[in-house]
Amino acid sequence: MTEKYPWHFATQAVHAGERAPRPDFTPIATPIYPAATFFYDDVADTYAAIAAERPGYSYTRYGNPTVAAFEEAVATLERGESAVAYASGMAAVLGALLGSGVRAGESIVVAQDVYGATYSLLANFFPRFAVGVTFVDITDLAAVEAAVARERPRALHCETMSNPLLKLADLDALAAIAHAHDALLLVDNTFTTPCLVQPLAHGADLVIHSATKYLGGHGDVTGGVVVTSAVRADAMRMEQRNVGGILGPQEAWLALRGLKTLPLRMARHGLNAWEVATWLASHPHVSRVYYPGLPTYPQHELARRLFAHGNCGGMVSFDIAGGDKAAVLRFLNALRLCLPVASLGDVYTLLMYPAMSSHRTLTPEQRSAVGIGDGLVRLSVGIEDVSDIIADLEQALAA
Repeated sequence: MTEKYPWHFATQAVHAGERAPRPDFTPIATPIYPAATFFYDDVADTYAAIAAERPGYSYTRYGNPTVAAFEEAVATLERGESAVAYASGMAAVLGALLGSGVRAGESIVVAQDVYGATYSLLANFFPRFAVGVTFVDITDLAAVEAAVARERPRALHCETMSNPLLKLADLDALAAIAHAHDALLLVDNTFTTPCLVQPLAHGADLVIHSATKYLGGHGDVTGGVVVTSAVRADAMRMEQRNVGGILGPQEAWLALRGLKTLPLRMARHGLNAWEVATWLASHPHVSRVYYPGLPTYPQHELARRLFAHGNCGGMVSFDIAGGDKAAVLRFLNALRLCLPVASLGDVYTLLMYPAMSSHRTLTPEQRSAVGIGDGLVRLSVGIEDVSDIIADLEQALAA
């Protein structure tokens, strides 16, 4: 026993070093608060924090200071009032859809070529709870208008840039359509990030990110976040308490650290992607390149309006000429620098085969209906020297 810790050895092992006096300094970086629970000098304050009757933290499922710092940072970059962080990008998609207020007997209208897991969630999960789901070509504004007018949905959901065909959503027009029929516009902004497009400024009501991708940016964190109004965010947090899909403090800290270099990384991603897309467009083994920055891209004019600074992001998709599954797998196996993995938005250059990964749950007919062929490859261009990226793609295509 000691004067400072007047307890037996086993008790000292548990308590010694903990709960130091509150410092009068401020650390330059946000600390990681791994604590599951928090208490106050007066126990009444502890219970007031639990009941949200006073500012503060009580239980990490209800809120955590490290997570709150990440939420504030993302909300600031997206020019939103508030943000709610989730355990993954898909948890954020679900949180946003629930946050739209959709109930049994109501409906959602969705872009037909959304991310495969989002498609599966909407096609297979929501109908089990009597929520109608209508898929529509988001680039056909007349079809969108007709679907929204007919279905009177609670929400219209799309991606700023679709996965994996990189189709662009005319956010201003879609917001006008949604709001004219009392629907909310939900926009997944993962591919473009707030560096390139801020959907709230175009009329969106909720903006979704998989923080696993560009926001974190280093392939070492899984998370998601939704940016919306303060009132809606508070309601979403109450639902999140019950569902429990919270972002952990360690993951929040990693994502917050990643955000600090987001503008620098996105600038390099964009420059490299432009060069890679231009090179691929002239390659004899490539039949088509999907990249909004190319003048030949069908939505190039919309890209010029959406991407005010000319940076169209780091994503490029392309069809291998005459490619089938065997040819694509030979190409992927021949890569030496670029990594064939099921993710995107890292500092590394990553390639993915949608037919066997992101859209594997779709039938061949469903994939064909949205334009995903057997030769399609999705490329997330990293921040390496672009000449090394191109050299690796060249030798792999030769294989």
